[in-house]
Parts: sequence; C-alpha cells; structure tokens
Amino acid sequence: MDWLQALILGIVQGLTEYLPVSSSGHLEIGKALLGPEAEAGGLAFDILVHVATVLSTLVILWKEIEWLVVGIFRPVWNDEKRYALNILISMIPVGIVGLFFKDDVEALFEGNVLTVVGYCLLVTSVLLFLSHFYRPKEKEKISPLHAFIIGIAQAAAVLPGLSRSGSTIATGLLLGNSKEKLAQFSFIMVIPPILGAALIDLKHLFFPSAEYLASHSAETALPMEAVIVGFLAAFISGCLACKWMIAFVKKSKLNYFAFYCLLLGMQVLCYVYNG
Repeated sequence: MDWLQALILGIVQGLTEYLPVSSSGHLEIGKALLGPEAEAGGLAFDILVHVATVLSTLVILWKEIEWLVVGIFRPVWNDEKRYALNILISMIPVGIVGLFFKDDVEALFEGNVLTVVGYCLLVTSVLLFLSHFYRPKEKEKISPLHAFIIGIAQAAAVLPGLSRSGSTIATGLLLGNSKEKLAQFSFIMVIPPILGAALIDLKHLFFPSAEYLASHSAETALPMEAVIVGFLAAFISGCLACKWMIAFVKKSKLNYFAFYCLLLGMQVLCYVYNG
C-alpha cells in the first residue's frame, strides 16, 4: 500500500464512519477499486484508521465525555451514571458477537465480500427509509431497554455494508427516541467496543499465534508514510464528519442517505453478478 492509497482509504474511513452509509462496506469497495496493493495492509491498516476515527470522536465530543466521566465519580445516582449504564448495556450484544462469533464475522470479509456489502447496503437503505416514514411519539430519554435494542443494531452492523451509525440511529428513531440525543449516544457507544477490539487485534499483531500467522500470511508491513498519511486522513475527515453528522441528524432527514445506499448497493450487486 502506498501513501496515496492510504490517503484515499483514510478519508473514506473517516467520512463514512459517522455517515449512515457503512465505513466497512466503503473500505472494501475502495480496496477493490484500488487493486490488490491496497489490500496488502490488511488488519494493521484497518486498526489504524478505526483508532483514528475513535480519537476524532473523543476530540469532537470531548465536553460530553468530560461531563460523563466527571459525573460518574460523583457520590450520587445522577444522569451521568444512567447514561454510562446505558452505554454498558448497549455493549452487551456486540460483546457477545465478539466473544462467540468473531471467526464467523471475519469469514464474511474473505472471498467475494462485495456480495455481502451489496446486500447489506440495501438493508441499511430499508432501515433509513423506515426511520424516515415511521416516527412514533418522541421520548425524552433513552431507556435501558432501548439502549440494549440499539446495541443489537450495533452488533448486527459488524456485517460489511450494514452501517453502524445508520443502524443505531435508525433503530433509536423507530423506538421513538429524540434525534438530538441519538447521534451523540450512537457515536459515544462505539468508543469502548472499537478500542477493545483494537487492543485485541494489537495483541495479535505483536504476539501472533500460529493460526493468526497462517491466516494473515498475505499481509505485508505498512510503509511509514502510509501509516502517517492514513492515520491523519482518517482522523481529520473523521472530525469533520462527526461534527457535521450530529448537526445533520438534529435538523434533517436520513432519507437522502437511504437513496444513496440503495443506489450504491444495487450498483455493487450489478458489478458482482455482471463483472
């Protein structure tokens, strides 16, 4: 992977992590368009750009995260502790997937992954359309039950092409939660799982098992310029997308992204079956 490919893929990851269009799906499409060299970085590059986008979340939502952390350590039961509890509850489904179905999920990224991406983009489109047309009475706070259901949507979004932010925000809207609170909750709830997964993957990189070496033998070391450019591209574009997406969800509809995912999903499937 050269620095230009890293730049393109970093921007793709940073922008699409927060837009409801699937960052994993767009990364796979980008790698396919850029050729085999773009896939050579493998797991190491994916970790790099995901950590960069998590750091962009910390920067953009620093005040909200500071409010949460400070409130947790106050010796009273407060809104901050309720919020933190909801975050923990939302992590249960993705934790179950990570512990018991990690190999099955990784298998989806092997072979003709674009087929999965195409169909999952269509599912993302349906979810976004539903959240646009069906809007129950709005609730003031996200309940623990709703946090768990939104967490199930996040766990399902490990599928390439199924947007994490799109799935969680659309699910929350269908449950009747406030748009203003959903985007913030959706972006904060992803921080612990991504950092946890990154730490596990870093362990594989620095202390690889025989099975890991066998399954990742085709990966090559990333050049330093690709590391730096890819990280900065994902971080800067992630900051822009995170800030813009929160404002967009509060003021606008998600049906624009539904049309985009519908058209892109159909185009990907046409490419797969006719290419």
